[in-house]
Amino acid sequence: MSQNPAPTSRRRSFAQVDVFTAEPYRGNPLAVVVDAEGLTTGQMQQFANWTNLSETTFLLPPTHPDADYAVRIFTAREEYPFAGHPTLGSAHAWLEAGGVPKQDGVLVQECGAGLVRVKRDGGRLAFAAPPLTRSGPVDEADLAGIAAGLRLPRPALLDASWLVNGPHWIGVLLESAEDVLAITPDYAAMDGLSVGVIGPHSGPGSADFEVRTFIPGDAAAEDPVTGSFNAGAAQWLIGSGRAPASYTAAQGTVLGRAGRVRVDAVGDDIWVGGSSTTCINGSVVI
Repeated sequence: MSQNPAPTSRRRSFAQVDVFTAEPYRGNPLAVVVDAEGLTTGQMQQFANWTNLSETTFLLPPTHPDADYAVRIFTAREEYPFAGHPTLGSAHAWLEAGGVPKQDGVLVQECGAGLVRVKRDGGRLAFAAPPLTRSGPVDEADLAGIAAGLRLPRPALLDASWLVNGPHWIGVLLESAEDVLAITPDYAAMDGLSVGVIGPHSGPGSADFEVRTFIPGDAAAEDPVTGSFNAGAAQWLIGSGRAPASYTAAQGTVLGRAGRVRVDAVGDDIWVGGSSTTCINGSVVI
């Protein structure tokens, strides 16, 4: 009896990049298949499930004439049209692999959300925050579940907003960074909602805000450092006057990480940036 042949695998360039940190192993890791041409969606999803990281990306030739490269972004369970730390980590890996942008100093990434600009910002890379596709009030039933999930009284949630830019975040503002760091989440009570929490630091230091993000059911239920949430939160907080035009957010503190996210509002753009460093470089067979 004849059988269909198994798909042919081959060796492909691969990197694992630590994003939002200049110090290896203190940020958010990203797996990057640098040469992903020819892979099916199923193969990409299976590999992303195997890496068991918050996201895995696959770099491809662009289809848009203005783009330098295309990227597909997968969690262990699904594909995202956009995500922040995969954008910076993919750009870092593409440049290290010899990529040369068409425009000096600015890369254009093609992804499910469209074209995203990434610029060199000193020793960092920064992406232009994509527009929110949903923002605004969160209904009281969801807020009650979020308060229970954060193990906080409902009045402790000073404000909340939908912040959808690919991932479906709900942003929650607390009174202080100390309140953010003290959270011991009850993921079951969050009922599957992805929640980002932010609170201001009161004194001088390396960060103006403390951030934590919770993704019930994900491989990493608390994300170490989250570009998409920080991008949405920046639009929300700067737009409402709760944050200055430029600030630094810390994330990952309770996980033993030292993530730093730099936010700068310039004209109509909000740039979200950070350092990246390659921790693993080699090849994979897919």
